[in-house]
Amino acid sequence: MFKFMRGGFGGATAHRLGRISLFEGLGVKELNILEGFVHDRQYLPGEVIFDEGEEGQALYSVVAGQVIICHPGQMERPIATLGAGNFFGELALLDNSPRSAQARAGSATELAVLFRGDFERLMESHAHIATQIAMQLARHLGQRLRQMVVANGSLSASQ
Repeated sequence: MFKFMRGGFGGATAHRLGRISLFEGLGVKELNILEGFVHDRQYLPGEVIFDEGEEGQALYSVVAGQVIICHPGQMERPIATLGAGNFFGELALLDNSPRSAQARAGSATELAVLFRGDFERLMESHAHIATQIAMQLARHLGQRLRQMVVANGSLSASQ
């Protein structure tokens, strides 16, 4: 069962948030501010974090443990396996689209969760921090798009 906490680890959370690639450009002061907007969650191995088809409401950052992204009932055939420092569910900050896959804890897992509403509050109260996060997010999405184009080009060339 997951455990609810909000910014409950003080400076330790800010230090761990700095290890997440999405937040790597933020300084200690900015991480401490962000800490007040992030919710800590703990999951047991195999526990569902979110299901395919659910409305996306939050971005998840892996603080510790492992997350498996898969289609329901196909944990043995993961789409992706993510460890500490990775993040997922980022499109939820941008729109209300349903989740395209399921996320499950692959081991005992600790996540830092940023809900869309909290990100919007961060934009209103600390625009500089939210802008840095949004720019990092845009870079990440751009990189993923380029990788897909290259992969599709490789597939087309081999056919």
